[in-house]
This record gives sequence, C-alpha cells and structure tokens, in this order.
Amino acid sequence: MIFLKSQLLRLFALIQRYPWVMPLYGFVSGLASFLLVKRQAEFAKVIAILMLVTWLWLALENLLSQQLARRFGVQIPAWLLRFATQMVHQQSLFFVLPFFALTTTWASGQLLFTGLLGLCALIAIIDPLYFNWLAPRRWLYLAFHSLTLFAVLLTALPIILHQTTAQSYQWALLASVVLAFPSLLGTLKINHWWRWLALPGLSLLLLGAGWLARPWVPPATLWLGKMVVSAQVDPDKRAPGQAREQLSSAQLQRQGLYAYTAINAPRGLSERIYHVWRHNGQEVDRIALDIHGGTTAGYRAWTHKQNFPRDPSGNWRVEVITDGGQTLGVLRFRVDP
Repeated sequence: MIFLKSQLLRLFALIQRYPWVMPLYGFVSGLASFLLVKRQAEFAKVIAILMLVTWLWLALENLLSQQLARRFGVQIPAWLLRFATQMVHQQSLFFVLPFFALTTTWASGQLLFTGLLGLCALIAIIDPLYFNWLAPRRWLYLAFHSLTLFAVLLTALPIILHQTTAQSYQWALLASVVLAFPSLLGTLKINHWWRWLALPGLSLLLLGAGWLARPWVPPATLWLGKMVVSAQVDPDKRAPGQAREQLSSAQLQRQGLYAYTAINAPRGLSERIYHVWRHNGQEVDRIALDIHGGTTAGYRAWTHKQNFPRDPSGNWRVEVITDGGQTLGVLRFRVDP
C-alpha cells in the first residue's frame, strides 16, 4: 500500500507539473472512443458499458472510500477523488460531444443544448474554472454533474440496450434526477420539516422541465447522412434523383415529390421516425417510417407525397422527427405559382 501511495503521489506531482496532459488525454480518449463506436460496431457496447461503469463508481465513491478505510485502513486522499471526478467528467464530455455535434440541427434550439455541453467540456479542462469556480458552488456543480450524466446515458442506452431515442430519453432523465437526489439532500441541508416536502417537489420540477425540453435535445445516436427532396427515386439503387430547391405548382401537382433520407443508427436499433411536411409553417402531412440501424451508408428510405393543397405555392419544409419529438433535420424548398 505504501508503494501504491507513493506512485499516486508521484503521478499527482507530474500532473501538477504538466497540467495540460490530462485535458489532452480526456480529449483524445473521448474522440478515440467515439471513432471506435462509429467505425467498429463490435466495440460500441464495450465502450458504452465502460463509460457507465465509471459513472457508477463516481456515484458510489464516498461509500467505497469509507469501506476501504474501515476494512483495510486505506484512506483515499481527497485530491485523488477530485482528480478522478474531473477525469470522468472530461472523458465523458469529449466522448458524447462528437455524437451531439453530428446530430444537432443547428438552425434550431438544439444549438443551446450542444453549446452548453461544449461549455461544460471547456470548464472541465480548465482547472481554475473547475476547482475554484464550479466545485464550491454546490448547486451549479450538481447541475454540471447531472447534465453530463444525462448526455452519457442518452448516448449509451441506445448502443447497449438498443432502446429507441424516446425510451432512452425517458430512462436517462429519470436516472439523472434519481442519482441527483442524494446530492440535492446534501445541498439543501435539510433541517426543517418543510424542506423534506421541497425536495420531492424540486425533483418533480426537474423531471417536468427535462421532459418539456425534448425538442431542444438532439437524438445522440441518430444522425442524417443525407436528405434530399426530389421528383424521383431509383428504388433499385435506393438513390434519389436531382435535388430540388425550387419548382412550379404545375410540376408539383403533376409529379408529386419525394423526401429521401439516409439515417445512421447503431446496429440492432429499430426506430420509428416521421417525415413532417409543412406549408408556410402549417403541418399538412406526417408520414411514418420504420428504420433499422447498422447500415454503413445509413438506412435509406423515402416518402412520396402526392396530395397537395389546391394552391401549393409558398415556402415548404420537411422535418425529420423521432417518435419522441426530437428533430433529426430540416429541408426547405419553395414552390412558385
């Protein structure tokens, strides 16, 4: 144990001397994990499970520290626990960020969620911000911790359990609030009876806010490889014709229009999505599609709309939306009189 402690102290001294090493490690390892998940499907579950195991350790660190001290007389230094927590936050954020960067519809409110994750990743690698500004503010640290866990679960659950985005969102939200409950207990310093009532109320408020924020959260493991509006599709090659951004009312009424999408998803995942057609901001059609993950080029599918209003001129857009209400992408085109 003395040897282990001396090695840990040497490692800590090295990190203090070269503070840029750990942020670089967090970035490189997180990005490498993402590339392995994206390119090597067989490693996806292993990496996702490892990420969740680190979070389980993080949730039980106080209990494990007490047991080690009681049974073996080994006291884990406070600096080591802080260092390990920061490392888990760094690696988790740099693991999930590429997923959300790929799946974010940037011309929507999803920009705020992904931007917030990017800000959290920046805070996690800057020690003065993380230790001197974030950590002392318990409520802010709790929000940071819960948001990171929520993002990890949104990414890991579809890969491990093949849950749909709607199911993974529900479980990720519930798990984040439940695991935040002990921290809320300590943060509120409950010493009056009315605070016992405030605690479940605050938890329910967090659940409700998270549920209403669904449209602003990108579907972490589903992203559009290609999206095209075209007058024709080759069913044998599963490829669209020429992309159209502008056409006349006569052409639209005569030929109809195809909305073609190629959607990447983890192997084994089955998901229902919708092509939502909107004319001048008003929804006029919602067509369901069932997709399946694991295809290198993405799951290629299309809808063919032939029923249009008598006067279809104006601005149109086709939104690709998951069953849980999260937006995958938007394509716009215009119809002239």
